[in-house]
Amino acid sequence: MSQSSPSSTQLLKLSGVKKSFGGLIAVNNLSFDVGDKEIVGLIGPNGAGKTTVFNIITGMNKRDSGNISFLGTNIVGKKPHVIARLGIARTFQTVRPFARMTVIENAMMGSLFGKDHTLSVGAARERAFQILSFTDLATKAETLAANLTLAEQRRLELARAIATQPRLLMLDEVMAGLNLTEISETLELLFRLNREMQISILVIEHVMKAVMKLCSRIIVIDHGSTIAEGTPQEVVANEDVIIAYMGDKKGGSPKPEEN
Repeated sequence: MSQSSPSSTQLLKLSGVKKSFGGLIAVNNLSFDVGDKEIVGLIGPNGAGKTTVFNIITGMNKRDSGNISFLGTNIVGKKPHVIARLGIARTFQTVRPFARMTVIENAMMGSLFGKDHTLSVGAARERAFQILSFTDLATKAETLAANLTLAEQRRLELARAIATQPRLLMLDEVMAGLNLTEISETLELLFRLNREMQISILVIEHVMKAVMKLCSRIIVIDHGSTIAEGTPQEVVANEDVIIAYMGDKKGGSPKPEEN
């Protein structure tokens, strides 16, 4: 497996984004970008503000100040479904399949409500099946989502997100709870998504070995602020990162909880 290479074409750009909940500062003057076809990691200790950043980008939370653009378009204040149709899709820490629907019906939801939401039901079903084949779920197409294993449900979340036809896929701990074999399979799938579908990926992940293999660039935040940015090798050697994760300079390389 080879890491992705940054592209000169910018997809997503955050500039000076801030967000507070009451007196708690969750995101503090955060700025970063994601390039076309790039795979970027967003990591940090528990409570660093990573999921809040995702919620702000996708319109689930309103930022207090700062700018966010996607493909040069200002997306601040836009509704989540509008942002999704512009080409941003996401998954969540906790899997959220439509449990009483079949696997293919779940994938169809992405097709019917995503970028090309004018598709007929038949066309949406055809596209959904193609994506299920890509994610190795075709044999489970008529299975109820509730009856899938955790690994299969996580792949279904990916399939549903891919069905929206994103340019940028945002993954929130997509490998949480998976064993080593399942993590390896997920990494291979993400590389294929990036390479064959040319989808950029922004990933929150606590499985550090996976982040190191997957990402060409990593942004580390703590208390809502950037404390380091660079290649995986640069980030794990950064003293501020070591302190944030380990609490002192003698702790060695950061080792986030591998859940």
